[in-house]
Amino acid sequence: MNEGEKPYAESCDENGAPIEAVLRARLPAEGRLLEIGSGTGQHGVRFAAAFPGIVWQTSDRREHHAGIQMWLDEAGLANLLPPIALDVLSDPWPESWFDAIFSANTAHIMPVEGVEAMFRGVAGVLSPGGLFLLYGPFMYDGRHVSEGNQRFDQWLKGVEPHRGVRDVGWLKALAEPLGLALEEDVEMPVNNRILVWRREEVGRS
Repeated sequence: MNEGEKPYAESCDENGAPIEAVLRARLPAEGRLLEIGSGTGQHGVRFAAAFPGIVWQTSDRREHHAGIQMWLDEAGLANLLPPIALDVLSDPWPESWFDAIFSANTAHIMPVEGVEAMFRGVAGVLSPGGLFLLYGPFMYDGRHVSEGNQRFDQWLKGVEPHRGVRDVGWLKALAEPLGLALEEDVEMPVNNRILVWRREEVGRS
């Protein structure tokens, strides 16, 4: 990406409509949503426009903020908020509650300890009864769902050894002690899924 040029990810255009359909069936009409790892900012723009009653809070590591802000400035949406700094391993989480949390293609990029930190953070800011919708490729019982996902996993580890497609069983073991229950496992195009976690109504500290 050249300086001053908006970042662009083709995958955001490709998966935008299927993800929007899942969100539409599950998000409240009004509320506050935190997006973890807003990336280019494309998802935030698309979904904030699609759900005007949702205040969409973008977030990412600081080096991605300028690109995200370019998309936000162009869109000019009142319900789409500038990115906050959120490296799950080092930045403080917002001191507020969110009615829903969304994250796309982050769990396989983060190291294991990053995924663990993300789930702890989600449990700390998600309102009781709220949903955490996590999009991406996943494994089941140590097995990939397709040869394509297996090749992708190998490529990820070749780029950075700490990366990798995560196993749903492991994620459940992380989430359950934090009060996050896997409510739905939604099949998506190109061997991806959306895992829908609900924050338990009890146990809010």
